[in-house]
Amino acid sequence: MFDLVIKNGKVVTADRVFAASVCVKAGKIAAIVEPGTDVQADKTIDAQGNYVFPGAIDSHAHLNDPGYNWREDYSHGTAAAGVGGFTTIVDMPLQNEPALTDGQIFDNKLAHVSPNAYVDYCFWGGLVDYNLGTLHELDNKGCVAFKSFIGPVSPDYVSLSIGQAKEALEILKSAGARAGFHCEDYSIIKWEEARAKRKEKNDWRDFLDSRPVIAELIATQNIISLAKELDAKVHICHVSHPRVAQVIREAQLDGVDVTAETCGHYLAFSDEDVIKNGSLFKCAPPLREAAAIEGMWEYVNNGTLSCIGSDHSPCELSEKSEEAHGIFGAWGGISGIQNTMQVVFSEGVAKRGYCPTILARSLSEGPAKAFGIYGKKGAIEVGFDADIVILDPKREWEITPESLYYVNQISAFVGLKGVGLPVCTLVRGQVVAEDGKLVGQKGFGEFVKKIK
Repeated sequence: MFDLVIKNGKVVTADRVFAASVCVKAGKIAAIVEPGTDVQADKTIDAQGNYVFPGAIDSHAHLNDPGYNWREDYSHGTAAAGVGGFTTIVDMPLQNEPALTDGQIFDNKLAHVSPNAYVDYCFWGGLVDYNLGTLHELDNKGCVAFKSFIGPVSPDYVSLSIGQAKEALEILKSAGARAGFHCEDYSIIKWEEARAKRKEKNDWRDFLDSRPVIAELIATQNIISLAKELDAKVHICHVSHPRVAQVIREAQLDGVDVTAETCGHYLAFSDEDVIKNGSLFKCAPPLREAAAIEGMWEYVNNGTLSCIGSDHSPCELSEKSEEAHGIFGAWGGISGIQNTMQVVFSEGVAKRGYCPTILARSLSEGPAKAFGIYGKKGAIEVGFDADIVILDPKREWEITPESLYYVNQISAFVGLKGVGLPVCTLVRGQVVAEDGKLVGQKGFGEFVKKIK
């Protein structure tokens, strides 16, 4: 007797799509059986011919809790994640007060957020110039990776020099841990910003020009060179351009342990959206030229970019004000944790014709393997957690402010239309969202450690 059976669905794995029933017992996938097999279960979900995906894992989320809760918090952020098909999120250590940089802060954060999570969650550990001595402690606590900036960062955090990054990678190598980097060259950006600000008036082209692809490329090459020299594990966050992806691919083929992610907004929007719409589309690295989007999809398809994260980076509407803060001072970040899966399906599968397996690879298997939780998360396989998303490929949608579960119902994705929508999200066999509505219990989400 099973607790649950999901029948009449098309199961999507990293390499195939097939008809099957998925059987769940005690929160785990207990069996995958041929359609029509007689199984006994306490509850049955009829997938009605829709796709049955492994739960998505958001490799890059800023939930701002504790400390910056006027932007986002765990109850709203994880609710939005569940509605959008993310069953596990990997939460960033910055825009926290204080930043997650030692064991005591880790314990305090875990105690603070655990009563409020609707879906499962992991922690990125902080990687700054003052916590090299606590990296082992954070690794032992269960942090799945460690986040650093090579480019400019918000005032609550610290960028590393290449020399400091080298020492950090030496420490993390001894722990078998992965470091993730925001790769944009600090000196290029600061110099280009200063050049632009000498003009009488700035426009959005000035912002885009201040963060050129070469700044991302140089920083990525430097991190890859360190990883190769030290035989260390690195992760390149939010890759925005095919030229950067190609350098990563060459390193992977050369045996360097480098994983990489892109984000839904780099696969759907271009620099013209920034010029037309302004600060709602401001992010770093910035959106690139339209031709880059097609190249980025190819690097997702071939596995170079094995993760698609949201880089959910929310704020109040006032913080996006160009009048109050100027083009360079307006908050940079796009809220996308609720909409990434539907946008990736619509843009990649429905619009461009990629096989649905591209989602299972880049939203589930890829991040699970990169962050050391594969085996528990990341696939529809016997013994894995029963994290499952049923997606209706024919369901048309338009993203509206009132549909968003965020603290601040603003996003660059508002107004976007497409097809293919998560209609049921299960975390460890329990339904947490259905038909765009939250139905789960606050506090059901569990902390997930890296598997040692």
